[in-house]
Amino acid sequence: MPAPARLTPLPRAFYDRDTVAVARALLGQWLVHRGDGTTRVGRIVEVEAYLGPTDLAAHTSKGRTARTEAMFGPPGHAYVYLIYGMHHCMNVVTGAEGSGTAVLLRALEPVGELPFASNGPGRLCKAMGIDRRHYGHDLCSADLFIAAAPAVDAADIVVRPRIGVDYAGEWALKPLRFYVAGSPFISRR
Repeated sequence: MPAPARLTPLPRAFYDRDTVAVARALLGQWLVHRGDGTTRVGRIVEVEAYLGPTDLAAHTSKGRTARTEAMFGPPGHAYVYLIYGMHHCMNVVTGAEGSGTAVLLRALEPVGELPFASNGPGRLCKAMGIDRRHYGHDLCSADLFIAAAPAVDAADIVVRPRIGVDYAGEWALKPLRFYVAGSPFISRR
C-alpha cells in the first residue's frame, strides 16, 4: 500500500475526544516519522485504549508521576515509555488535558520500507525509530505525527480484551483492544 503523496498531521481536535472513539478512529491512519533523511510510514492496524486513573491497567492508575506526566498533558502528544528495560512503547494522549487517557499503538502494516517488523508495540517503535527522546512529543509537528488516511469501516474492526494486563483484575477483561479484521500484521490473534 503506497503512502499518500502529501502527509500532514491530524489536527489536535482529533485527539481531544473520547479515548475509545479515538482508538477506533486511529485504525487505518498513517504513523509517520521523518528524520535522518528518511521517512518511515506505517498504517495503524491495532491499538488499545487506556481510560485514565480508574482503569487499573493504565499507567495513570497510580496517579500523576514523573513517568506519567505526559499522559495528563494536552491531547495529541506522545507518551513513550520503556518496558522490560529494552522495548519502547508509544501511546497517543487523548481526551481533555488532565484526564490521563491514551491509546497504545500495538501494530502497523508497513508502508514502503520499514527496517524491522512492526507487529507488537516494541517492534513498532523499533521499526519507526521511536524511543524515549519522543516522550511528550507534539504529534501535530512535522517530524513525528499521524496523518489522515481512509477510515476503516466499523464492520471491519475487531474488538477484544487488551493483552498482557492480567494484573488489572476486571479491567483486563474490558473490550478495549481494537484491530483491523483480517490484517496479517496484528500482534496477536
